[in-house]
Amino acid sequence: MTAVRTLATARPGGPPVPAVRGVSPVLEVPFTEDGAVDVAGFRRVVRYVLATGVTSVMFPGFASEFHKLDERERTELTGVLLAETGPREDVAAIVAVQDHATRLAVSRARAAVAAGADMINLLPPHFLAPTRRAVVAHVRAVLAAIAPTPVVLQYAPAETGTSLDGATIRVIAAEHPNLALIKVESSPPGALIAELAAAEPPLPAVEGYAGVQLPDAVRRGAVGTQPGCSFTEIYVELWRRFAAGDDEGGEELHRRLLPFISYWMLDTELIVAAEKLVSVRRGLFASACCREPCHRLDAEEVRMVDRFLAEFADLLPALD
Repeated sequence: MTAVRTLATARPGGPPVPAVRGVSPVLEVPFTEDGAVDVAGFRRVVRYVLATGVTSVMFPGFASEFHKLDERERTELTGVLLAETGPREDVAAIVAVQDHATRLAVSRARAAVAAGADMINLLPPHFLAPTRRAVVAHVRAVLAAIAPTPVVLQYAPAETGTSLDGATIRVIAAEHPNLALIKVESSPPGALIAELAAAEPPLPAVEGYAGVQLPDAVRRGAVGTQPGCSFTEIYVELWRRFAAGDDEGGEELHRRLLPFISYWMLDTELIVAAEKLVSVRRGLFASACCREPCHRLDAEEVRMVDRFLAEFADLLPALD
């Protein structure tokens, strides 16, 4: 294990966990104009994100269009990621598991750990409204199957409808020390983040949802943020300011960002499309194609992306 991957123990009795602190981007997947996976483009995405100085990345998530990838594509892209992170001592790879069937989720999680994943991000099942008891049993099964590998539990009620409360999460964490981190994407996320931070022992959380509520999440004890990846530099600078105690500077930068991310996060497919166009405009890959069904940016939304790039030209250099 490397220095980063054994830097901290999330909770007493828990396993050593990667340094999932600060900005932990979710990687996007570029496609060619005809909808094929652009593997070389994805490799550039990985290298670009790692070069921003983050200590962890996650793949695949909603920002990766995971639900539009077949098994071969998903396996190939995960392999590309792990080939980049495996030799490095300064970054950790979080590989996501979203399978609805518990048997499949366990199998995928075990395979990811065997392939070199440092952590597993677990999205609880949500199709056809499973009961809370069934969801908890699913989460416990995956935690037990890959212990002591640390797990991030993703709570995204807007996208999934899954309802878990702080008390339920604390009970699971007490029985499974490898539940190392909660990704809180409720809106607003602050109350749950604070509740988890006040637990005994504390259960750390990162906020997602593009950082729309990032200042409040920081004030309430979030240890990181997990946005998309096309403008990682802005989130790195945001986190640097808050971590350095420059709350005024952090709030000012967030105020500049908020008009864009608050609109884009009105719909998940919208922010995926917007971020891809940002990446194309910056020269990261060639096509902003999203696999159908998707959101197609209209003329005003394209102009909004260009206004965004002009607004943050000081933080977002063109990428070779």
